[in-house]
Amino acid sequence: MKATFRWLLTAALVSLAVLLLLLSKPYWMRHLGKQTGAINQQNSQTAANTALNWSDSFGDGTPDFLRLTNPADQAAFRRWFTLIAEYQAIRPRSELPAEIIDCASLLRFSYREALKRHNDSWLLATRIEIAAPPGEIRAWHYPDTPLGAALFRVRPGSFEPVDATNGAFAQFADAKTLVELNAYPVSRDVRDAQPGDLLFYRQFGQSSPWHSMIVAEAGLQARVVYHTGPDHGSPGELRRVLLSELLDFPQPQWRPVAQNPNFLGVYRWNILRGTP
Repeated sequence: MKATFRWLLTAALVSLAVLLLLLSKPYWMRHLGKQTGAINQQNSQTAANTALNWSDSFGDGTPDFLRLTNPADQAAFRRWFTLIAEYQAIRPRSELPAEIIDCASLLRFSYREALKRHNDSWLLATRIEIAAPPGEIRAWHYPDTPLGAALFRVRPGSFEPVDATNGAFAQFADAKTLVELNAYPVSRDVRDAQPGDLLFYRQFGQSSPWHSMIVAEAGLQARVVYHTGPDHGSPGELRRVLLSELLDFPQPQWRPVAQNPNFLGVYRWNILRGTP
């Protein structure tokens, strides 16, 4: 009797263990499915990164996979960049994004937003009203790159793959860093500027000597957009003026002419450099 009882108890425990295992199978399948999905996603990202061009053709610190080599992409970036910057200058101050407090922050905001997907969610979030949206950039969209949200080069030197994770890129960059590490000189003649190009100045003797302006339009109706920056307790303001007004500006140190030693010249974003 005792042997029979032990046999029945053992059989019951084995049956219970099998039952519990069967009941837990969906969980393990789901868990395995999640792991498999994560592995597949990681493998896809690895394959995508491997396919990217991690070289730096110009040695300017910008990886070639960030450059917009397609003329249509370059044109789309220029239109979005200038449109976004100009919109900030004409919207009520109460609606201005809180991050725009000086010339460099205007550049960073317009640059970053120009590289995003401009879908309904983006329009709702930015509250930008556009009658005829420019075409979309096809090469890539912020922040979906191996650099993630770290969009601006902040350390000198040519690009190396390790720079993607060693802090060589960041979300923030001041005006000096933007001009020295994220853009390149085009000309000291403002007539060579295209929409989306930048005018840079260095005003000696100021606590914040580096200043920038965005060329919003070229040609006969050429105009620029810029933020004056904080000044003696004032938060400053955004301005949208004709280039002709700037050429005759009362303070000569702000005139974009080659004879002005404070004018560094016309600059262009590294991502518009294309290929050599």
